[in-house]
Amino acid sequence: MTTNSIRLDQQLIEKATIIAKALDRTTPKQIEHWAKIGEMMEDNPDLPYEFVKQAIIAKAEREAGKLEPYDFG
Repeated sequence: MTTNSIRLDQQLIEKATIIAKALDRTTPKQIEHWAKIGEMMEDNPDLPYEFVKQAIIAKAEREAGKLEPYDFG
């Protein structure tokens, strides 16, 4: 993965640092997380935040091989 340096508002960095610590992430990973959610919300403006959040979690579970088949019946 290629990385680039960018300038960000100091208040954003400070808030990301606090949230990142609470959620056991690094500050850059917290900002990436917010960017991912923002992109998904802009691409899908009719979806509620909680749905987008659960979609991210489901994708991570699938990638970790932790999904179970659903029995419809």
